[in-house]
Amino acid sequence: MLCLITDYSNLGRRRESEGKHNYLVDRISYLPYEILVSIVSLLSLKEAAATSVLSRRWEKVWKHTTNLNFEDLDLSVGDNCRCFKALEQNLRDEKSRNYVNWVDRVLVQHEGHNIERFRAFFFLNSRFTNPIDKWIEFAMQKRVQVLELQFFVKQYYCTRDNYAFPENLIGLGGEGESSKHIPTLHSCRYNNVGFKFLKVLRLQHIGMTDEVLEYFLSNCPVLERLTVTVAENLVCVKVVGPSISVKYLAVNNCPNLKSIEICNANIASFVYRGACIELLISNVPLLIEVHISERALDNDYTTLAFTRLSSCLSHLEILKLDIWGVLYNPNCDFPVLEILKHLELNVETNYHSALYHLYSFMKACPHIERLALKLDFRTYVETPVSKAPKFSHHSLKVVEIMGYRGYQSVVEHVKYLIENAVALEKIIIDPVQRWIWPPKMDRGSTMVDEEVQARKHAKEHLKERVPSTIEFLCL
Repeated sequence: MLCLITDYSNLGRRRESEGKHNYLVDRISYLPYEILVSIVSLLSLKEAAATSVLSRRWEKVWKHTTNLNFEDLDLSVGDNCRCFKALEQNLRDEKSRNYVNWVDRVLVQHEGHNIERFRAFFFLNSRFTNPIDKWIEFAMQKRVQVLELQFFVKQYYCTRDNYAFPENLIGLGGEGESSKHIPTLHSCRYNNVGFKFLKVLRLQHIGMTDEVLEYFLSNCPVLERLTVTVAENLVCVKVVGPSISVKYLAVNNCPNLKSIEICNANIASFVYRGACIELLISNVPLLIEVHISERALDNDYTTLAFTRLSSCLSHLEILKLDIWGVLYNPNCDFPVLEILKHLELNVETNYHSALYHLYSFMKACPHIERLALKLDFRTYVETPVSKAPKFSHHSLKVVEIMGYRGYQSVVEHVKYLIENAVALEKIIIDPVQRWIWPPKMDRGSTMVDEEVQARKHAKEHLKERVPSTIEFLCL
C-alpha cells in the first residue's frame, strides 16, 4: 500500500492513464481517514504533499501528517555539505531563507492537532531567530513527541551567531530574583501543553544555558532521549534525582562545559564527547552503557576513566573509550568488569607497548563477547610492536577492526587476538572509519583509495592467517 502511494506521489498528474492504479487508489480511499493520515505520515513531506492530486478525498490528508521532517537538502551527503559551505555568503543566506520559507508555508497549512515528530535540519543561525522561535511554539502547541533542531555552521566548533533557545517561551529570561528559579509547566506560556508529551529531544548548534537544560530535565515527564551537541553557554549539566525520566543522555562537544553530574537517576546509557571535564557519576544502578571520548593525552587517562566510572563498573554491559594517544602505563591497575559484554576502544596501534594495552583491557574484561577496535592513523609512523603476554580468553566471539589499514602493527593486533581468543568465531574487517564518516558521506578520493587498498590487503594477506574455524568478513 505504501509503495503504491509513494508511486503516485511521483507520478501525480499521470494518474488518468493508469486505470488499474486508479482503481486501487479508489479502494484505498475508502479506508478510515485516520488510516490515510497514518499512511501519509510514513512518507517524506514532498511525497505526502504530492498525494493531494490522487483524488478529492486525498486533497487535504497530507495537511494532517504527524511527521514534519524538514530535510530538503541531505546534508549527511558530503558533496552537498561541502558545496553549500563553499558558496558565497549571499547565496548561502538565500538558500537558508528559502528553507525557512518552505517550513513556514507547511506549518501555515498544517491542520492536524498533534505531531509525532518535528525536525529542522539545515544551515541556520541567529539571523533566523524569529521564525525558529515560532517553529518551537508550533511544536509545543501540537504536543510534539520528537523534537530535533539540528543546525549547521561553516566551522563545526564555531558557536558565534548560533541560534539561542527562546527562554521566554518556557518561562525563563525574566529579570530579578525570580528569573533564577527553574519554571514549571504551569509557569510556561503553554502550561496546558508545554513539552509534557516530549519523548526525544536533539539539539545541535543551539545556544543553551544550564537553566534551559534543567527545565527540560525537570518538566518533561516522558522525555527518554536527550542529545545536546555544540551547545554554547552550557557549563554544568546536572541529572540528579529519580524523578528525571531521561534514560539516554548524550552531551557532545560543548565548548564551555565544565562538569557533568549524574546522581540517583534512571540513566541507562550515557555518552560524552569533548574536552576533559569533571565527571561525577554515583548511584545509577540502571546504567549499562557508557561511551566517553575525551581529548586527553595524559598517560594516566585510563586510570582516571576507571576511577570516575567506579560506581557503575560492576553493572556495565557496554563500554566505549577513546584511548587514542594514551600510552600504556604498567602501573595502572585495571579493575575487573565482570559483566561487560561489549568493549569498544579507539586505539593507536603504532607504538611499542600497544599490545600490552590491549592485553590489559582483555584481562580486565573476562566475559566480553564482542571487541571493536577503532583505528585512527592521524600521525602514523611504522613502529615495532612488542609482544604481549599470552593468555586464553574464553568468551570473546566477535572481533571488529574498524578503519583497517594494512600496516604491520595492525596485523600484529589481529594475530594476537586470533592466538589468545580461544572461543573466537568471527573477524570483521572494515576499512571505513564509520564513527567519523556517517552513511552516504563523501570521504574524498584519497580516503576511498586507501580503503580500497586496505580491503585488498585484508583479503590477500590477512585472510590467510585466519583459521578456517573462524569466519572472516571484509566489508
